[in-house]
Amino acid sequence: MQALVISGGGSKGAFAGGVAQYLMERENRKYDMFLGTSTGSLLVPHLAVGDISKLYDIFTNVQQQDIFSVSPFVQRKKGEREYVSIDFVNSLWQFIRMKRTFGESKALRKHIRKHFTIEEYQRIKREKHDVVVTVSNLSMNRVEYKSINDCSYEEFCNWIWISCNYIPFMSLAKVDGYEYADGGLGCVIPIREAILRGATEVDAVVLEAETMGKQRVLGKNPFSLMMNLFGHLLDQVERSDIVIGKLAAKNRDVKLNLYYTPTSLTENSLIFSKRLMEKWWQQGYDYAEKKHSD
Repeated sequence: MQALVISGGGSKGAFAGGVAQYLMERENRKYDMFLGTSTGSLLVPHLAVGDISKLYDIFTNVQQQDIFSVSPFVQRKKGEREYVSIDFVNSLWQFIRMKRTFGESKALRKHIRKHFTIEEYQRIKREKHDVVVTVSNLSMNRVEYKSINDCSYEEFCNWIWISCNYIPFMSLAKVDGYEYADGGLGCVIPIREAILRGATEVDAVVLEAETMGKQRVLGKNPFSLMMNLFGHLLDQVERSDIVIGKLAAKNRDVKLNLYYTPTSLTENSLIFSKRLMEKWWQQGYDYAEKKHSD
């Protein structure tokens, strides 16, 4: 049983899309299971349907307003460089309203329901073994894996959205009395879960470089420094997930293929730039092609 696993990584998910396109179209991989965390959870339902051209159009055209109903960021451009700074007005307004996050991502929930249809949901349930998204149950301090086979259409769309909620910058969600957030807070890449669910071969796309090529520049204000800190912590979780995944694969004699980004694509994966995401998608495709030709 073959599984495709995609890590969290915000806009860098475009790279994973390119890798998946090559594997599915050129290597003719027929995946039975698809597992994702955060941005990976946005990709896997569309990959399970097999409509990669639709996924390309959706993912490379997403903008800040498609994600944030209240954005904590202002996207700016200086020459060819694109970056985000903190929207202090919106963040202050959130404090005044006694909200616990700097922004709200309810627009993303609408975006998911608009582009992932009930017909596609039903087709996956008929044709695929499983599609799984990762969420963090903060109330119970545990990671949970939500299968399309256990959820209604509305429930599954909601879990995809929750898996992407990178707090404290996005919404904190409540389901059945428990509070949930981004799956990456507990498991950035669920390789072990794919193996436990019966995968005999796993292709795992890791949206980070295997080794850091350059020194990271830390933020110049408390908000951007917080983002750097969160990024550092998630990097440690990801490395742990990969080690655990490798051990599980070795223990169960599972073939594990890892696809890292060849370089560090961006220091802020909450920048959604069409130009950059189209470039990363092509880089992912080219990287997978080169890896299989070596």
